[in-house]
Amino acid sequence: MSDSDSITAPTANGYGSGALNPHLAANGIGNGGLAHGLPNGATVRKKLMGYVGFANLPNQVHRKSVRKGFQFTAMVVGESGLGKSTLINTLFNTTLYPEKEPLPPQAERPSTVSIESISADIEENGVRLRLTVVDTPGFGDFVNNDNSWKPIVENIEARFDAYLEQENRVNRQKLVDNRVHACLYFIQPTGHALKQIDIEFMRRLHTKVNLIPVIAKADTLTDDEIVAFKERVLSDIAHHNIRIFQAPIYDNEDEETIAENEEIASKIPFAVVGSNREVRTSDGRSVRGRAYPWGVIEVDNEDHCDFVKLRQMLVRTYMEELREHTNDVLYENYRSEKLLGMGVTQDTSVFKEINPAAKSAEERALHEAKLAKMEAEMKMVFQQKVQEKEAKLKQSEEELYARHREMKDALEKQRLELEDKKRRLESGRPLTPEKSVSTKKKGFLRA
Repeated sequence: MSDSDSITAPTANGYGSGALNPHLAANGIGNGGLAHGLPNGATVRKKLMGYVGFANLPNQVHRKSVRKGFQFTAMVVGESGLGKSTLINTLFNTTLYPEKEPLPPQAERPSTVSIESISADIEENGVRLRLTVVDTPGFGDFVNNDNSWKPIVENIEARFDAYLEQENRVNRQKLVDNRVHACLYFIQPTGHALKQIDIEFMRRLHTKVNLIPVIAKADTLTDDEIVAFKERVLSDIAHHNIRIFQAPIYDNEDEETIAENEEIASKIPFAVVGSNREVRTSDGRSVRGRAYPWGVIEVDNEDHCDFVKLRQMLVRTYMEELREHTNDVLYENYRSEKLLGMGVTQDTSVFKEINPAAKSAEERALHEAKLAKMEAEMKMVFQQKVQEKEAKLKQSEEELYARHREMKDALEKQRLELEDKKRRLESGRPLTPEKSVSTKKKGFLRA
C-alpha cells in the first residue's frame, strides 16, 4: 500500500479524522465541521500519510506456517485386498507402503485387528508435511467380526487422550498432534448396498473422526453401476444418521470456487482406482494406471475414476479444514465428555465473551426489572397498610356507634325518670316510696 492509496475510515460519528482530501479543505470543511458539511451516510476518502502494511499479515502467517511445517494423520480402514496401501502411495506420490507379498496357505493368520502406523516427511515447493498413515490390517477378514471396530475406536481415543495429556502439562510449547484427521473407509464394490459391518463401523466412528467413504476398485463396475451404487450408499448413510465429512461453505467464495466445491461434494462416495505404475496408452502416452486387454484405466483421468477429486479434497483443498474440524469439533466434544466424566465442571460465566452493547442492554433490562419488582412490592405494602388502616377505622367507628347508643339509651332513661318525677310533683304525690317509711317504723318498734 503506497502513500497515494485511499481508504474509507469511518469513526464513531460516521466520518473520518485526520488529513482530509484537498477538495474538502478547499471547500472550507475542516475536521471540526465534518458533521455539518457532509450529508448523512457520507464517508470520507482519506489518503494515508504513511505505509501501514497490515495487508501483509497473511504473508506473515504463511512464513510462520512454512517454518513450522504441518502434521497430518490419515487412517485407512477396509478389508484386505481393496487397495488401501496402493491408494495411499498414489495419493502422495511416494512409496509409504512396499508391495505386500501374499501369505502362503500354511501361514498363520492374525486373529485380531492390528494397528500399524507409518510416518514420512514429505516436502513440496518448500512446504514440509509430516504425514502419518494408520493402517488397520485384518478388519473385516474374519468369520466372526463382532467388535472388530473396537481396536480402531480405542486407538483414536488413545490419540485424543495423549493430546489432552499434553495440553494439561505445565510446559505446552511443543504439542505433537497425532490425532486422526481423516479416515478413508474402503467399501467393497459389490454394487448392492452397504454391509452390516460397514454401517456399524461408521456409526461407531462418525463422532470421533472425519469419515470419507471410498468405493475401492471402481474399475470392476460400469459407469451405470457406479452411479446406482453411490445412490444406495448415500441412502444407507442418511437412513442411519451417519455424519460423513462435508466441506464447509464460506460466504465470500467466488462462483468458480463454489462450483468446484459442489463438484467435489457430488462425487462422494469417491469411486477410485489406485496405481503407482506407469503404463502406456494406445496413443503412446505414459500415465499412471492399470492396463487391461480391453484398454487402460488412467488414475489421473476424471473420466475414468474419482481419484483426482479425492486427492483434491483430501490434500489440495480441504486438508486444513479436516485439521480444524478435528480440533474444533470432534476433539472438543470428546474432551468435554472426558472432563465431565471425571467430574470436572466449569462455570459458564468464566472466560465468556462479552459484547459491551449486549452487556449494557442486559444490565439495563435487569435494572428495569428490579425497579418494576420494587414498585410492585411498594404497591403491595401500600395496599396492605391502607387495608389495615381502613379496618382500624371501621372498628373505631363501630365502637363509637356502640358508645353513642349506650349514651343515648342512658340519656333516654334519665329523661324518663325526670318526666316521672315531674308528673309526681305535679300530682302532689311524695317522691319517696312508702315502703321505705314502713321499714323505718318496723325498725323503731324493734328498738
